[in-house]
Amino acid sequence: MNTLTVSSFKENFLGHSPDWYKTAIVSFLVINPIVYLINPYLAGWLLVLEFIFTLAMTTKCYPLQPGGLLAIEALALGMTTPKTVIHEVEAALPVILLLVFMVAGIYFMREFLTFIFTKVLRAVRSKVLLSFLFCFIAAVLSAFLDALTVMAVVIGVAVAFFSIFHKVASGHGAKDPVSVTDDSTIKADRQEELENFRKFLRSLVMHAAVGTALGGVCTTVGEPQNLLISTYTGWEFMEFFWKMSIVTMPVLVVGLITCVFLELTKLFNYGGELPESVRQIIIDFDEQESAQRTSKDKARLVVQAIAAIFLVFALAFHIAEVGLIGLTVIVLQTAFNGVTEEHHIGPAFEEALPFTALLVVFFAIVGVIHDLHLFKPVIDYVLTLPEASQPGTFYIANGILSMISDNVFVATVYIGEVKSAFDTGIISRLQFDKLAIAINTGTNIPSVATPNGQAAFLFLLASSLSGLLRLGYGQMVLMALPYTFTMGITGWACVNYLL
Repeated sequence: MNTLTVSSFKENFLGHSPDWYKTAIVSFLVINPIVYLINPYLAGWLLVLEFIFTLAMTTKCYPLQPGGLLAIEALALGMTTPKTVIHEVEAALPVILLLVFMVAGIYFMREFLTFIFTKVLRAVRSKVLLSFLFCFIAAVLSAFLDALTVMAVVIGVAVAFFSIFHKVASGHGAKDPVSVTDDSTIKADRQEELENFRKFLRSLVMHAAVGTALGGVCTTVGEPQNLLISTYTGWEFMEFFWKMSIVTMPVLVVGLITCVFLELTKLFNYGGELPESVRQIIIDFDEQESAQRTSKDKARLVVQAIAAIFLVFALAFHIAEVGLIGLTVIVLQTAFNGVTEEHHIGPAFEEALPFTALLVVFFAIVGVIHDLHLFKPVIDYVLTLPEASQPGTFYIANGILSMISDNVFVATVYIGEVKSAFDTGIISRLQFDKLAIAINTGTNIPSVATPNGQAAFLFLLASSLSGLLRLGYGQMVLMALPYTFTMGITGWACVNYLL
């Protein structure tokens, strides 16, 4: 008869994570109460760094469990309160609805997206041009739609391409129900192709991710904090665009130039070419699909295309919250394509729900930042500087804090403090406008440095695609590094010298 032992619990704790990782998490949980009793402010920063560690180790253990334990401990110690956490969740409800419904909506559109992007991949043989297109199109779409939606499309397309190759390279048909997470099924002579294809997709996905930041900073609808800032400043859509353009347009140009430069030089793990054999697999798959496509299949593609057109226009004109538009897309596609059984609908939600849970845990960490006023000393210091140096300093401060925290939260805190300073007569309207531009660009541009700063980057890190492409936290930071420097420095120069 089996008996419970301490070793049994140790084996179950965080599953198959390495022992050193389990020891680290337990150490965090033991140290935090001690530090909190000595200095709550220091304990708050320690908790933030520990949570970043769990994100960095995503490939060892999904951050929900270790990050959730840290969040529960923070609540138990009183570093934040359930009331603060639910307030953060309520403020981010549109983002949560987006994740739950929009990502699932994109899932039901995957055949159409694979069809379109396969044609693009066949038509554009130049990797430099393809990378430029991915970055530029992601930027344009993110300016008018939503960065997370754009990222969901990119992830869906990349997973589809990877699945096609992986199954064929394993000796199965492209439509066979085979797991694509097990590389041991890949034939020995295809292993090198697999790694080259991974490198190719990694670079395209990262270019697109950076593109969402390039476009997202430009308009009121590009990122959640943009709309908040426009509410404080009273700027309408076009006024917001023109106010920001003194910074955003030079950054866009530099970002696109960086994209081309990285592909030409093949630095920072960019420049991976699509192996000709893999291209042929995708072409063969496309031709086979076209030859076998029945009238019912064509009707399904038409329904998905109509849903895609509806999605673009609904988002562009903002007829409803993004998540509600996503739910509409789900209903339209499933209703008209005959997907009416629960077990066929359920898989669409598997990708986003773990990340949604992780995001709520993240809000608990944000609650700690808020309740312990971790950013307040920085804000107080910047407001004591001469007016001429305030915009540039605000940009840097916002950028650094957005790298380790959520850029929406950072922008919310900063714009609120600056508005208070304006209302009390500490700064003029002209200075308020300059600081608003610095806050918006500072939270949107340098935050590409880490997955923490932008929800689209964090979503990519936590998605199944990151595991398939071996795109971990460190890899993302490395590949974002050149963009961080070129775009970040350009943005700072514009804020510091042109405002």
